[in-house]
Amino acid sequence: MANQSKNVLTGETRKMPMMPIRDMVIFPHMMTPFVVGRTSSVRALEESLAGDRKIFLATQHDASVDEPTADDIYETGTIGNIVQSVRMPDGNIKVLVEGVERARTIDVTDVDGFFVATVRKGKTQLEVTPQVEQLMQRVHTLFEQYMKLQQSLNQETLAASVRMDEPSKLADTIAANLQLSIDEKQQLLDVFDPETRLERVGDVLDLAIEKLNMDRTIQSRVKRQMEKAQKEYYLNEKIKAIQKELGRGEKSEFDELKKKIEAAGMPKDVIEKSLQELRKLEAMPPMSAESTVSRNYLDWLLAVPWKKRSKEIRSIEHAESILNTDHYGLEKIKERILEFLAVRQLVKNPKGSILCFVGPPGVGKTSLGMSIAKATGRKFVRMSLGGVRDEAEIRGHRRTYIGALPGQIIQAMKKAGTKNPVFMLDEIDKMASDFRGDPASALLEVLDPEQNASFQDHYLDVEYDLSNVLFVATANVLHTIPGALQDRMEILRLHGYTELEKLEIAKQYLVRKQREGTGLTEEQVVFEDDALRGIIRGYTREAGVRNLEREIGNVCRKVARKVVESGASHHELLTGENLNGLLGVEKFRDSQVQEKSEIGLVTGLAWTEVGGTILQTEVQILDGKGKLTTTGQLGDVMQESAQAALSYIRSRSQYLGLSKEFYRHVDIHVHVPEGAIPKDGPSAGITLATGLASALTRIKVRREIAMTGEITLRGKVLAIGGLKEKLLAAHRAGIFEVIVPADNRKDLADFPELLKTEMKLHFVEQMDEVLQIALEEKLPVLEEVTPEVLAAAMPAVLPASPQPVSRQ
Repeated sequence: MANQSKNVLTGETRKMPMMPIRDMVIFPHMMTPFVVGRTSSVRALEESLAGDRKIFLATQHDASVDEPTADDIYETGTIGNIVQSVRMPDGNIKVLVEGVERARTIDVTDVDGFFVATVRKGKTQLEVTPQVEQLMQRVHTLFEQYMKLQQSLNQETLAASVRMDEPSKLADTIAANLQLSIDEKQQLLDVFDPETRLERVGDVLDLAIEKLNMDRTIQSRVKRQMEKAQKEYYLNEKIKAIQKELGRGEKSEFDELKKKIEAAGMPKDVIEKSLQELRKLEAMPPMSAESTVSRNYLDWLLAVPWKKRSKEIRSIEHAESILNTDHYGLEKIKERILEFLAVRQLVKNPKGSILCFVGPPGVGKTSLGMSIAKATGRKFVRMSLGGVRDEAEIRGHRRTYIGALPGQIIQAMKKAGTKNPVFMLDEIDKMASDFRGDPASALLEVLDPEQNASFQDHYLDVEYDLSNVLFVATANVLHTIPGALQDRMEILRLHGYTELEKLEIAKQYLVRKQREGTGLTEEQVVFEDDALRGIIRGYTREAGVRNLEREIGNVCRKVARKVVESGASHHELLTGENLNGLLGVEKFRDSQVQEKSEIGLVTGLAWTEVGGTILQTEVQILDGKGKLTTTGQLGDVMQESAQAALSYIRSRSQYLGLSKEFYRHVDIHVHVPEGAIPKDGPSAGITLATGLASALTRIKVRREIAMTGEITLRGKVLAIGGLKEKLLAAHRAGIFEVIVPADNRKDLADFPELLKTEMKLHFVEQMDEVLQIALEEKLPVLEEVTPEVLAAAMPAVLPASPQPVSRQ
């Protein structure tokens, strides 16, 4: 390679007219005809014809520019020789140019309205060495393959290129005949070194051949698929003709579908739409995608129950027996179900009812829906709404979408197979909404007795009657359910169970269920009442019985292992004494009553989504300047209750034996333990006020009493919610004396007898009454207080003059 020319350009330069060209690249040794129409190009052409007929041809960057400047033109171009020129009637000139050699512009000037370029030529000679010959042979071979694949090229070009012995001329001729973009061709023109240009052309041919082979493969595959479809169509037509000759008829399948439609019991408008869809299906090619969509639609219309219904059991005695067998307690719920059955006996076609069971987890909401279906002889279907955030889950997708299906309502009706099932909407309070729609709004039509007789699914696109369905919804809370949806349902609350109720549920249901689930017999494991009470008190703390069932199952599994190891004759008697050996250390204390009464420590009651609980509220007095601090993740409402309680204490400072300016010399810290759990609500008002009064007066709060109620600035005690759950929580904690607002006296009617007999309730209207009951030392009645009596009965703990405050 030592003798090969490696320098790109020679030193030879010359001036000549320059013509910008558009939409093509002219290579050396290439004969190209084109029409010249621009004024500047015509003048450059005339100047060349007047001279030696040489002209420099360079391609524009952008073909849409009519008046290009020097910057709009590539630097590398081709010196051409004008072979022929003909002026046309419209003033344009048609020319035939032969490319001579490539050159690069050094300078471009505008002379008399056309470009004159100073160009420098490049060397084109290359010594043919064995390496160059091998490269030329490779390019020849690739170009032959390219010509066979690219049918649009002239075979004479192939023959001419094969005869070329000059590497430079071979590379340029092949480059000129390749199907490349303007930029790709210009990149090949920019390469002055012949050997490098040959290598570049070889690489381009490789890539082009690979693309052409891929195109041919795809075209062949498409052709085969088309031939297969045509063949299937031809064979289907043949089969139809043969069936017709045999007398079987080509419409036997469609006739069968038509009979099913007429026998399905559809409304008149639905029958008309189904027959219309059937006629469309007959006219479609059997293998088309549209026919599949149409057939699936007809299948869904036929699969949904239109007239089939379960024969109801309307016997109230039968239903009551089943409800009592399956569930313990829940008297109000059972009473409502029996009322529903009584109405069914008196009214021929009553509207469907929509019930909503609201209560903490584990109290039997879902299983109660199954018992309703069993008691009424209806089919039972369940749809879980937890986490559902797409409206299409309720109403389905329209048939325009690929893979569209009806919504879960219609799918569940198909699964039930009857038009009057018990339909459970589980966890209706846990639906969400986003950009795809609001499923709660879609349920408004489903759960409205006035509208659900004409429910319309997007997929079926016909009215479907849901008025015979008994809808039963379940929820843990109501505040997450939209008000419009609550208004359409009858809310039935299921409260937490008492200890006695849990004991009976365990004896009658849970022990038997877990014993059967672990393969034990009644002789192999026996639970005494004391053992079940021990599990309820020491290992569970819940409103329902789900954890109780889990702990009983834990005991049964341990006993099952002993039976396997010791033999089938093993007998285990569970008592209160040997319970710890199977379940370990108790998780909860039997009672959460404080061991002794303390100053500033009050037991409050709270409601949660899983039932009631007790909250120990602490108040501490520190030296300071009147700052009130609240900790324990208290919400805004609870912090406002603390402020209201403090204002009440300040208004009763003389009554409590405090100086009027006591708050200026102390800081007050209110803390509710279990700080990782957020707490909020107004019902801790009297609890906070009692804690403040105790801490400031240094009088202890009775440890065996709990309280709940909202407080006003004037000391009134207002009604609160969730009282039953709160009292059950106090009962579980071993607290049997509770202060509650007088306005909540009406709630006693729904309380279990256990709470009425075992709990001592103080109904109060004023905060003064709360302090009289809760504090260990009685305070004199406000109306009878005189300065002398107050001084004698209770000296001020915090004197009027600023002095250090004693600490505990």
